[in-house]
Amino acid sequence: MDRAIAIDVKQLCKSYERHKAVDDISFQVYAGEIFGLLGPNGAGKSTTLRTLITLLHPTSGSAAVFGHDTVREADTVRMLIGYVPQERAIDRFLTGREHLELLGALYHLSKTEAAKRIDELLTLVELNAHADRPAKTYSGGMKRKLDIACGLLPNPKILFLDEPTLGLDVQSRLRIWEYVRMLKTRGLTVVMTTNYLDEADQLCDRLAIIDGGKIKTLGSPAELKIALGGDIVSLTLKETDRTAGLEAVLKDQPAITSVRTTDKGLDIRVESPEKALPAILDSANRLGCNIEFIQYNRPRLDDVFIAHTGRAITESVPETGST
Repeated sequence: MDRAIAIDVKQLCKSYERHKAVDDISFQVYAGEIFGLLGPNGAGKSTTLRTLITLLHPTSGSAAVFGHDTVREADTVRMLIGYVPQERAIDRFLTGREHLELLGALYHLSKTEAAKRIDELLTLVELNAHADRPAKTYSGGMKRKLDIACGLLPNPKILFLDEPTLGLDVQSRLRIWEYVRMLKTRGLTVVMTTNYLDEADQLCDRLAIIDGGKIKTLGSPAELKIALGGDIVSLTLKETDRTAGLEAVLKDQPAITSVRTTDKGLDIRVESPEKALPAILDSANRLGCNIEFIQYNRPRLDDVFIAHTGRAITESVPETGST
């Protein structure tokens, strides 16, 4: 059975003077899934998201939300979506409840409807016991939960989250993940941007890796990892001055598909660890390379990112105008 399409993006471009923040990207988001845009700062994630929520007009191409064009039918699209921005728009002197009441008035909700919805949301994000405290007394995690409640107030079909756990401690991040999963079980479609590999791996049903304004690959985390076609043997070397020589020798070995230099040594993708490991150890011994540590693991999402972009996500340099 065909899945309902919540978002349909076709050849979308967004340019600023001579810089292309988003460069000819196409993808679809299915209703009821958690879809992620994964990439470093400056990749084009937030520009894409802001185009989808009608804050930006594309230079070319199109985007539709439940069949409604984000430019021609912007007012209709806004009635279908909720948005939690990266930058918190919280007044530290207002209480949690007052934030939601103010937003309810902006959405033209009746007082009765707003009160009912606010009580439901405060319970949903576990802020009902703190609802009448000033926001300045909230922890970072509590403020983010209030952000999410604000995004849910209009009862949207799609919730857009821009870097939902940026700057939060580990415990708060895990709690936000729980809420995002819960929203999916309630039938909500969630679109999120992130530059956290673990977040994309744990939360997203499917994700698009975006870099330099282009989508490099798209699929479920499991599919993307399997598609690499090999496991990883990581070597930590005592003297890294011989890394280049070892890399050159290993690239010619039949059981090895690729070799990449790291800060500590080499990451080697292999077809079979049993076949490749003897060749790796023999080559290192012949070249006089002292191996300090060997680690073996299945492909990870950071391996996927490296394979498709040529660098680790933390190695990217931010660019002005596309986040």
